[in-house]
Amino acid sequence: MIRTLSLFSLAGILLAGCAVGPNYSRPDVHAAPAFRGVEGAAEQASFADVPWFDVFHDDVLRQLVTTALANNYDLRIAITRVEQARALSMAARSPLFPQIGYGFDADRGQNTSFGNPFPGLKTGNSFLGGINAAWEIDFWGRIRRLDEAGRAQLLASQDARRGVIVSLVSSVAQAYYELLELDLQLDIARQTTDSFAGSLQLFQQRLEGGVASRLDTSRARASLASTAATIPQLQQLIILKENEICILLGRNPGEIARKRTLLQQIMPPEIPVGLPSSLLERRPDVRQAEDHLRVANANVGVAIADFFPRIGLTALYGGASTDLGRIATTTSRAWSVGADVTGPIFQGGRLYAEYLQAKASWEEARLQYEQTILVAFREVADGLAARQKLEDVRTQQALAVGAYEEAVTISRERYTAGKASYYEVLEAQQQLFAAQNSLAQTQRDQLLAVVQLYRTLGGGWKTQEPATASRS
Repeated sequence: MIRTLSLFSLAGILLAGCAVGPNYSRPDVHAAPAFRGVEGAAEQASFADVPWFDVFHDDVLRQLVTTALANNYDLRIAITRVEQARALSMAARSPLFPQIGYGFDADRGQNTSFGNPFPGLKTGNSFLGGINAAWEIDFWGRIRRLDEAGRAQLLASQDARRGVIVSLVSSVAQAYYELLELDLQLDIARQTTDSFAGSLQLFQQRLEGGVASRLDTSRARASLASTAATIPQLQQLIILKENEICILLGRNPGEIARKRTLLQQIMPPEIPVGLPSSLLERRPDVRQAEDHLRVANANVGVAIADFFPRIGLTALYGGASTDLGRIATTTSRAWSVGADVTGPIFQGGRLYAEYLQAKASWEEARLQYEQTILVAFREVADGLAARQKLEDVRTQQALAVGAYEEAVTISRERYTAGKASYYEVLEAQQQLFAAQNSLAQTQRDQLLAVVQLYRTLGGGWKTQEPATASRS
């Protein structure tokens, strides 16, 4: 029996040929030699290759990112999805191996004992117990294609986890820089409030001296109140931003510690972006889109294999007897070895419809993959443009702030000397307040541009990369 089963197994291995259906190959992508906005020759090195803790030089921000990577619920959910995909991949692979089980049957009836009737319509017992095995010979590669799809789905879940890491790192950094910008705006609002309070005091003194009108003090009081009203608004926004960061950290709402101000943050002087072709291997969303294309490609092979017959081997070894006590004896030994072939003849078009659906799904996955690449290229180009142009914007806004500060000083002196009206003083202060806020926003946007460029290049997960399924 064992020799016969071995011959069947050897025959199955020899018959198992190449899997039907298309073998996966990456679609051709027309990538430019360099990203738009890159001056000079493109470099192999990329900013995305730098670990995230070397990108951020603020110790508080580093600690926040570390905490988020340990406790964030989105990331923990993504990890559980990887484990689910790993289990499903193992299940998809299991039919490649013989399925071995055991069974025991006990019956009592009349004229039924393994096909031999009892004479005289006697009632009797029958017992059957043993080990059974079944193995589908993957002659057409249906199971191998299912295994291929399962492994690709596992890779997709891993890349989805990487995507969550990249998004989490950038989200924490962005929220932290936005918080620092709100702190700076709050300082500006307080300083401007003090400035308007000084103007009101000046106007009040001149009113009491009979050299100014009540209109001067009324306008100054209105400007003071308007600026003071922004302070509680900014304090509210700061609390909301702190709560947002706490959720990213996976903890209850609370305060966020700060050491460095927005103006003390360090930005990298140069940011190499690497070659566009390397983006296909680095960005998690591009890799995930390709994984889905692999799944769709394997499913086409499964749909084709369903047109062909399925060939299987079966085996049984155990004991059969009308006496339970004799079921393990030599005379009660039972065994069988067999083969079966099953296949479709007429399915009403179901198999062909499933094949067409698999082909359409593959086409959809291919288009989504190509679109994801185009979006990735655009986001990098947008990030480069933002980084380059924001520096010019900041330079001009800094000049504007300096000019308005000088204008406030001069207008105060002119008003005190009786050479200018109150309107000139208030207008200079209002313009300075707006210019200072715009400069703060631009300085924040410069930091966010670095964060977004790091994200769009696919950086942020490299140091957390575990040894998992191979991409083969």
